[in-house]
Amino acid sequence: MTEAPIDFAIIGSTPLARLVAGLLASVHGKSVVFSGESQSGYRLPRGIDLSVAPLTRPETWALLKTGLPETLKLISRIGGRGAWSRVDPVFFASTAAGKEALVHVRYMALAFGHGAEPVPASLLGSGREGLLLRDAVLLHRPTLEPGLDRWLTQHKVRRLGDGERLDVRADGSAQLVSGDARIEIGQTVLADHAAIIGHMPAAQWPALLTRQVASTIFTEPTQAIIAPVACQLDSGLTLVQRQDRGITAMGPGAIDPFAAALGELLGPTHTFRQAGQSSYAILTTSDAAPAVGRINGGGPDVLAGFGSTGAFFAPLIARWLSGIAAPAESAWLGARLVDRATAPSSVAEVGAKP
Repeated sequence: MTEAPIDFAIIGSTPLARLVAGLLASVHGKSVVFSGESQSGYRLPRGIDLSVAPLTRPETWALLKTGLPETLKLISRIGGRGAWSRVDPVFFASTAAGKEALVHVRYMALAFGHGAEPVPASLLGSGREGLLLRDAVLLHRPTLEPGLDRWLTQHKVRRLGDGERLDVRADGSAQLVSGDARIEIGQTVLADHAAIIGHMPAAQWPALLTRQVASTIFTEPTQAIIAPVACQLDSGLTLVQRQDRGITAMGPGAIDPFAAALGELLGPTHTFRQAGQSSYAILTTSDAAPAVGRINGGGPDVLAGFGSTGAFFAPLIARWLSGIAAPAESAWLGARLVDRATAPSSVAEVGAKP
């Protein structure tokens, strides 16, 4: 028994994965099957979606600035006004390299009309310097995710059902097995850490990508931190203060060392009790820049290394996958192909490994 072939399989659980799947179907007329579990209601967060980051590349700032209105309009239509809010995140560092990076980030932000202000050292603790970026957009996954799922259904994106499976081939095509049916799929997109780890053939594993352990700690309500979102450049640790005044902390490391780093970061004035914890695998790129595309022109497409900004690149990525990206968009993604040279890198960002 056969059915009509499907253009794309999108595998992933993040807003980026859902947005790309829905945009391919709703805007670009592609047939899409989506495979991704619900995250927001069933497990501790593993990331955030924020429209700014410690970026130093002017072309990246330019694309984020021009693309934000399009993404925000889409998010508001899908999830309503409660799907996002404005925040003033703080990025801070203790090392000389981190402090130098903050200077570059501030210059880039100001050059693109984004408010950027040094944070008084008295608010950060001894030896730290910080930067506050004004008026960023933070997506609220618990509100947005159900809206995204309804949107996918509305635009006839097929969801992988119970008892069905996707067999991803080395050339990037796939087959959807559903009972006696075998449905061919033209191209697979691995759109988050777990998808890449679970489906990328070992023989094709990119030298650019490194797997590591990360953790999330959920605390009970405690004292206010310096900003609703605070990110430490040196360690990659991100703090989000929830409405109940608890803190969600995410970053590299197994639970024990991560908890110790969190306690050291918060200091004696912020005593906290854990309400939940989890560890999981993430991927990093050696130059801390995004990685897209196929290995040597073949295999599944990967979307990796976007950090908190991934969802805000979804319209651009959907255009690129559909072959209609604007020249500036194609150039930006073309410089960030997953099989690029690992060193020296022409697109390295804050956090690149020496």
